[in-house]
Amino acid sequence: MTAIKHALQRDIFTPNDERLLGIVNVCKAGKKKKNCFLCATVTTERPVQVKVVKVKKSDKGDFYKRQQTWELRDLTEVDAKDASKENPEFDLHFEKVYRWLASSTAEKNSFISCIWKLNQRYLRKKVEFVNVSSQLLEESVPSGESQSVAGGDEDALDDYQELSTREEQDIEGMMEMCEYAISNAEAFAEQLSKELQVLDGANIQSIMASEKQVNILMQLLDESLAEVDTIEGKLSSYEEMLQSVKEQMDQISQSNRLIQISNTNNGKLLDEIQFLVNYMDLSKGHIRALQDGDLTSPKGIEACINASEALLQCMNVALRPGHEKLMAVKQQQLLFAELRDTFARRLTNHLNNVFVHQGHDQSSTLSQHTAELTLPKHSPLHRDLLRYAKLMEWLKNTHREKYEGLSRTYVDYMSRLYEREIKDFFEVAKIKMAGTTKEAKGKFGLHGSSGKLTGSTSSLNKLTVQGSNSRRSQSSSLLDMGNMSASDLDVADRTKFDKIFEQVLSELEPLCLAEQDFISKFFKLQQHPTVTPPLAQPESEEADGVMLSRVAPQAEHRHSFSSEKDTVRLMMNKIFQSIETELNSLIALGDKIDSFNSLYMLVKMSHHVWTAENVDPASYLSTTLGNVLVTVKRNFDKCISGQIRQMEEVKISKKSKVGILLFVTGFEEFAELAETIFRNAERRGDLDKAYVKLIRAVFMNVEKVASESQKTPRDVVMMENFHHIFSTLSRLKISCLDAERREAKHKYTDHLQSYVINSLGQPLEKLNHFFEGVEARVAQGVREEEVSYQLAFNKQELRKVIKEYPGKEVKKGLDNLYKKVDKHLCEEESLLQVVWHSMQDEFIRQYKHFEDLIGRCYPGSGITMEFTIKDMLEYFSSIAQSH
Repeated sequence: MTAIKHALQRDIFTPNDERLLGIVNVCKAGKKKKNCFLCATVTTERPVQVKVVKVKKSDKGDFYKRQQTWELRDLTEVDAKDASKENPEFDLHFEKVYRWLASSTAEKNSFISCIWKLNQRYLRKKVEFVNVSSQLLEESVPSGESQSVAGGDEDALDDYQELSTREEQDIEGMMEMCEYAISNAEAFAEQLSKELQVLDGANIQSIMASEKQVNILMQLLDESLAEVDTIEGKLSSYEEMLQSVKEQMDQISQSNRLIQISNTNNGKLLDEIQFLVNYMDLSKGHIRALQDGDLTSPKGIEACINASEALLQCMNVALRPGHEKLMAVKQQQLLFAELRDTFARRLTNHLNNVFVHQGHDQSSTLSQHTAELTLPKHSPLHRDLLRYAKLMEWLKNTHREKYEGLSRTYVDYMSRLYEREIKDFFEVAKIKMAGTTKEAKGKFGLHGSSGKLTGSTSSLNKLTVQGSNSRRSQSSSLLDMGNMSASDLDVADRTKFDKIFEQVLSELEPLCLAEQDFISKFFKLQQHPTVTPPLAQPESEEADGVMLSRVAPQAEHRHSFSSEKDTVRLMMNKIFQSIETELNSLIALGDKIDSFNSLYMLVKMSHHVWTAENVDPASYLSTTLGNVLVTVKRNFDKCISGQIRQMEEVKISKKSKVGILLFVTGFEEFAELAETIFRNAERRGDLDKAYVKLIRAVFMNVEKVASESQKTPRDVVMMENFHHIFSTLSRLKISCLDAERREAKHKYTDHLQSYVINSLGQPLEKLNHFFEGVEARVAQGVREEEVSYQLAFNKQELRKVIKEYPGKEVKKGLDNLYKKVDKHLCEEESLLQVVWHSMQDEFIRQYKHFEDLIGRCYPGSGITMEFTIKDMLEYFSSIAQSH
């Protein structure tokens, strides 16, 4: 084991600066024996690291290698299994439990003892040693005595000190001087002993020679001590003299401090007096202005403003502790309170008189504004009153009750004035609206609409689908009525209504904004355009799925602007309490005149709401117009619902052909009008939703009328009307109806094809039946070349059927078909040639199909039709030209 220990130290641990202190030969317990060594090592460098290393012999050669390493500080428990009996098994608890079987119990005990000593010396860590004999666990020896660890190698190496380079050189020189040092060690030692004796003698002589110098040094020290005593005596006398001077200086310092305190007190007293004189003294001029100042002239108002600001500054001065107990201060405060009350009473009386005078005196009616439909301007009144704005702010800060009383008085008188003006203004607007409509309808003798899908709610209650002849006569009669047709009359009336409605909104908007701005400035109420007042609670009005939301208050500004914004909103609501009612009345009148007016009103009202919200989303105007916009949107939805209801109530004539349905042309008129009105409008989304509702109703009712039609085939009704719808949507290019446009085209194409196929079965009816029978036999499994052997479908039967359709008969049948198609179709859509061309293509397709069947089922028979494709093309062309 010693040889193995030295080999491991040399080959594995010395290169890594480690010392091997304990070793045990082990194998894993319970497994096939594969011997290895557990080594306890320490590093040679500080700080010392203690490790347990597993070393195993390499399989490829006769050398050892490190297989696994554990830090001793990670060891938590050592289990020797049995302390009383010899048992080579033991466990080491690191991150997991490792079970080992030592080659002998002595090696196991020696290794556990080494682990215990290393832990005691370097780690002092609490490692549990279980089932270990107490004799193995010896306490470490005290410091200063050598401690043996695994044979004493540890302490021996600690006491050893390596020779320095100079020491090595000296020893080498000495050994060169004594050439016999290596061969005769005793002679070399004797030589070194003699030289040491010579050096000791030299040291003793040197010490004896220095004794005289030591005596001289002692004498000098005695003299120095005597000199120090002399200096200390002089310092004591000086200190006694300075003590008397110190007492005198203390007396002088005390008197100076008293003088300084007196000066400081006098300065503070002067500051207090100057403070009271400067901040609590009101000039005689200010007092005269407050008591008798002129509140009508600009100079007098300016003097009163300066005096009120000076008074407010004197009253609001921050008095220092104790000032309020001074009699002079109390007298000044009483004087200030008396001046404040006197001036507040004078100012309140004067402004009350101004408000009353303006409310009664400003009795301007709309006589001078009737022609232009304008509201009187109140800017002169606002300009005159704004001169008192600073005085109102003073009153707000000093006399809140009088300030609120003035506010109530202003609101009371101005609300009466505005109510009278707004009522007259809206009366004129209603007269202009109603008068225009009555005048135009009276001029042309019209009552209701032109018979199309117009906005009048009663115009379609009696709609009937009339024949093309009656429609043409109706159109011609309308055109002969004069220079302006009925549809032109509707457009003129609606345009005039649009201008009047825009004029009303344009007059109200600056009036409300000017009044709100004046109230904010005159009554000194904070207005911030980006902050919503608490009164503007989130309002949500929903009309058939459309949300109109007011701006919600912002939490971070709620406390700053809450009360003053609230006051502005309440004052505006009281002053203009009639605006919303009058607007709703005007809107109801416009809707009664023509429900299509709701389109104009929706666009105009939306634009003005958008403009008002951009200026101030919390303004009275924005809130009021937003509420009215809800009513306009409901009227618009009611208009759309009315159009849909009228479509559903349409009745068709049983005696005349249908043609283009009136609600289809009515939708075209509505779309053209709406596209003109809603161009670049903010509420385009509402129109798109209405479009979708209307077009779906049009589709559904076209199919309903087509199913109920007795005079005109269903395919013709569907084809003509969906062709008209497709043309209208393609021309107007309404993006939200792209899907419906494609659907209309698809329906038109399908029903055109269906009509052509159903119509073409009649000219060659027997031939069609014959070949249908041929195809049925083939479908039943009869071979094509054997069909001619069938009794009902032999060649003689085929020739007999073909002879019944010579070219003249075919042409005659086509001519009758053309007349019938012409009778089915209306002239408005001009689809006759389209249908005729489609029939030509279908006829040629059927002809080629018959020729193909003859070639396949009657091969070599030489049977052909009585006419050719060229003949057919000539028949179709000549028939079309003749008609």
